[in-house]
Amino acid sequence: MGDCMKIVVTAGGTMGHINPALAIIDEFKKQEKDLEVLYIGTHNRMEKDVIPKKNIPYESIEIYGFTKNIINDIKDVILIYKAIKKCKDILRKFQPDIVIGVGGYVTYPVIKAAHDLHIKTFIHEQNSIPGKANKLIAKNADLIGVTFLESQKYLKTKGKIIFTGHPCGAWALDVPKKEKASLGLTKGKKLVTIVAGSLGSGSLNQKMKTFLQKVDHENYEVCYITGKSHYEEFKQDKYPDNVKIFPYIEELPGLLKISDLVISRAGAGSLSEILALEIPSIIIPSPNVANNHQYYNAKELADKQCIRLLEEKDLTAEVLLEEVNKMLKDTTTRLKMIHKMHSLDTKNSANLIYNAIKDLIK
Repeated sequence: MGDCMKIVVTAGGTMGHINPALAIIDEFKKQEKDLEVLYIGTHNRMEKDVIPKKNIPYESIEIYGFTKNIINDIKDVILIYKAIKKCKDILRKFQPDIVIGVGGYVTYPVIKAAHDLHIKTFIHEQNSIPGKANKLIAKNADLIGVTFLESQKYLKTKGKIIFTGHPCGAWALDVPKKEKASLGLTKGKKLVTIVAGSLGSGSLNQKMKTFLQKVDHENYEVCYITGKSHYEEFKQDKYPDNVKIFPYIEELPGLLKISDLVISRAGAGSLSEILALEIPSIIIPSPNVANNHQYYNAKELADKQCIRLLEEKDLTAEVLLEEVNKMLKDTTTRLKMIHKMHSLDTKNSANLIYNAIKDLIK
């Protein structure tokens, strides 16, 4: 290994994989004066636009997820072999010290090619129940970082598994606090922030609308972020003066920092920000995700008393109002949650990953 460190990073399909990959790249840039990064992603999904815009050299491979359509899946298997061959050519030319996979089916051929060429590999799993690609590729990884300890029982590997937490949490710490006045909020009043994102699905939206109507006599304010696709539907209704509706908030952690309570889904990225910022929360996992992984993400944290878990099947406007009021009044519970989150100490996740990789490639 020369003075210049070379890393290949692969992750794709969703920002849930791409953001932690970027957080890891940022940490390497911070630590290594002389660093070369190459990102390998798909030819047709969001990473192909996101990564080059960040001036990170990008190589694409053609690969698709399996669909249960036999004809398509046979084509996909052929493409996987082609992708492995192309990745081997890319890796031989680039000669990285480490190949880092952060989830999504694009990682399979990249990690497999690296393993075949005896290049060290690290993979990171964001969710408590690992995705298909990571389950498949775990046996080819020299080191695996997990966000949730629960993941370990699903990964069959000869390599070592380490608890790293989620690398996006540290990002949240660097985002400046929002000014309440800039959002039309009142200084000195408690704030409940609801991050809907894709919370929007008919029945749930209706419950949330009813909840927002019910807070008119409360002495706290509610900031409801609908997600862009649901904003038009929400803004047609009239809400109490202590409710503010937004389609989207740039640099959301800046708003979380001034919130007394957050209500959110249980995506690994959202949970990592809540944990890093130590904000008391009510978490409503989406039931419409692979392996019901959001529920298991949330359950592990609820068992540790870091969050309050509320399942969607048990959710009504009345139940949510009762939970919110109870938590805002119960300072002891909120302080206990903060203490439990603090004791997890996952704020330096990207740094843990960097140090573990440095040890691996010595």
